[in-house]
Amino acid sequence: MKYEALAKDIIKQVGGKENINGLSHCVTRLRFKLKNEAVANTDVLKNMDGIVTVIQSGGQYQVVIGNHVSEVYAQVMTAGGLQEGGSETASGEKMGLFNSFIDMISGVFSPTLGVLAATGMIKGFTALFLTVGLLTKESGTYQILNALGDCLFYFFPIFLGYTSAKKFGANIFIGMAIGATLVYPSFGSITAAGEPLYTLFSGTIFESPVYITFLGIPVILMSYTSSVIPIIISTYIGSKLEAFFRKVTPSVVRTFLVPFFTLLVTVPLALIAIGPISTWAGQLLGQGTLFLYNLSPVIEGLLVGAFWQVFVIFGLHWGLVPIALNNMAVLKSDPILAASFGASFAQTGAVLAIMLRTKNAKLKSLSIPAIISGIFGVTEPAIYGITLPRKKPFILSCVAAAVGGGIVGLMGTKGYILGGLGIFGIPSYISPDGMDKGFYGAIAAIVISFILGFILVFFSGFKDEEAVDSKSGGTARSVLVKQETVGSPLKGQIRALSELTDEAFSTGAMGKGIAIEPLEGKVYSPVDGVLTTLFASGHAIGITSDNGVDILIHVGKDTVKLKGKHFTPRAKQGDTVTKGQLLMEFDVAAIREAGYTLTTPVIISNSGEYLDVIETDQKSIDYRENLLTVMI
Repeated sequence: MKYEALAKDIIKQVGGKENINGLSHCVTRLRFKLKNEAVANTDVLKNMDGIVTVIQSGGQYQVVIGNHVSEVYAQVMTAGGLQEGGSETASGEKMGLFNSFIDMISGVFSPTLGVLAATGMIKGFTALFLTVGLLTKESGTYQILNALGDCLFYFFPIFLGYTSAKKFGANIFIGMAIGATLVYPSFGSITAAGEPLYTLFSGTIFESPVYITFLGIPVILMSYTSSVIPIIISTYIGSKLEAFFRKVTPSVVRTFLVPFFTLLVTVPLALIAIGPISTWAGQLLGQGTLFLYNLSPVIEGLLVGAFWQVFVIFGLHWGLVPIALNNMAVLKSDPILAASFGASFAQTGAVLAIMLRTKNAKLKSLSIPAIISGIFGVTEPAIYGITLPRKKPFILSCVAAAVGGGIVGLMGTKGYILGGLGIFGIPSYISPDGMDKGFYGAIAAIVISFILGFILVFFSGFKDEEAVDSKSGGTARSVLVKQETVGSPLKGQIRALSELTDEAFSTGAMGKGIAIEPLEGKVYSPVDGVLTTLFASGHAIGITSDNGVDILIHVGKDTVKLKGKHFTPRAKQGDTVTKGQLLMEFDVAAIREAGYTLTTPVIISNSGEYLDVIETDQKSIDYRENLLTVMI
């Protein structure tokens, strides 16, 4: 019950369980699918103890927890009475094709990640023990460990049948039954024992011997052990058939007749058409990725290494996972994910440099667990808590990771199993023939990535500043982000920029921000800084805060045409101003009587330089209340 309070707070801040369509988790983050993301209190969640940050990407609302995410997940599921599933975005509309793909892949594969890594580690270390002579293939120890390491990947269709059915909202046992049929052992003995009845597609790359038929229809028997694509597609179609049969079957016999008809249609369809076609597609995909790799393995390695951590931030790395698994099943090895092997070590080296150089005691203390996590391949604490908020260390770590990826490409390193993360992933690169050039390339990649990440950050420096504590209003040393709180220069009703008719503001071309419909004709300084711009017409003011944030306050639309009439400046350009100082007065009634609207955008004109600009969720606001928070 350690995380019970945190779980309840998370449910409350995402909008309550009634706002949750589904929930899953990966190594470090909770992945919510919310009915309406606007309801969630993202600001509050980001500042809660126990939460690293919040990411909105791929149709998911991702709450980054850290290494103990599985425990928090269990408490959230219990506290909210939740079930995984659903396929809608925050707005309730169907996702776009790309978001749907990422959501589906993460939903299908993420539940298997822990066990997949565990069995991969066992297989990798077994291969290592065999290579160095600690075990022989004839020993019982080797055979048991090898079976344990192989079991999940060999019977992968059964496991994916479970997770796919859960993801698609189908009966999980139907999904498992489809997967079990695909890997049924007797099919292998049929192809090994007899002569084919005839051959289909002779003379083409799809040439296939036929050993059995189903109701006279030829069945192309293939090996589906370790396969990925056939079971996912078959389960998806099975989920649609199950929904249809559930609709037309009387409730009194639905319990057994729905699975009966669903399996009776889906399994033959899978063996006759879905399996062969998707297997051929998988083979083409594997050959295609290998073709691109062979064009220039070094360039492929540089690109994957450089952008891997960016992919992880947005969850886009899931798009490469099925390709890697398919390559391992079809080609018995994969060079794609191998290029990412050095990324976590580059990130870890960068954090070590920060820990040694910083004078911030709290940052030092938080760097230690981030380094430990990074060594074992979990980099979210390092990314979100330390390197990304400081920008330069994150970029430099990506440079170091790119070099590691280039080394992997140059040395021809390939992964032979999807094993553990970080140092536990090392045995994954041992070839069935032993430690070859590619294996030593993997070792060189992680060592050089780590050293280079450390050197680049240590000698280039980084921001090690004080940050505004948004909870207390005081100043505190922060390892997450530095925040600039922009107060409201006006009193009035809040409007979204998108509501404005002036496209320069409504499209965000001028920068991120918010608009205010003023109730009074006074403008106060929202920050401490310098009044850098005061238009002669008086209708617009530019202020640069002490932290370098540029703020534009533009009173009304087209009010420049008034040429200063009805506007009275109370400060002059170049003045040093303090937060809450009166800068200008204007005659609300006269300006409106002249035919002008007074909706006033407050813009962070250099918002592109910052991590984010977060608007207030209030509907109305008074002078000096928090209007915008700039994440520096």
